[in-house]
Amino acid sequence: MTAMTNLPSIVMSPQDHERLSNIAQAAQRTVPTVADYLLRELDRAKVTPKDDPCTKRVKMGSHVEFRDNGTGRVRAIQLVYPAEADPQAGRISVLTPIGAALVGLSEGKTIPWVGRSGENRTLTVLKIGADSGPVRYSDM
Repeated sequence: MTAMTNLPSIVMSPQDHERLSNIAQAAQRTVPTVADYLLRELDRAKVTPKDDPCTKRVKMGSHVEFRDNGTGRVRAIQLVYPAEADPQAGRISVLTPIGAALVGLSEGKTIPWVGRSGENRTLTVLKIGADSGPVRYSDM
């Protein structure tokens, strides 16, 4: 889905890593491109049992505000497992291109990703928190 050069580091808990690995492997028949991308991200992830209190990371359940760098559009979502996804409510599955790109990133990090229609894009994580506010869309 994206070249493996100049990618930001990603960090996650052993629990998230194991569960996401299982989900990605199970999804290889239904959404093979996203599942393969998520598996590549998991392969390069640093798995650590302790969170660094100085660095916020996107993990499952995180509320994330990010910018699509191509359009300037800012979006606030919650990253969730596929069964909890509800795009209208801002709950985005980790088995979407955006969800797979966001997992493990820290604030201020930018990552390339490929949209569903095959276009190359980049996004930047602006804010991670327990509650980053209501889902909103705006042009920057």
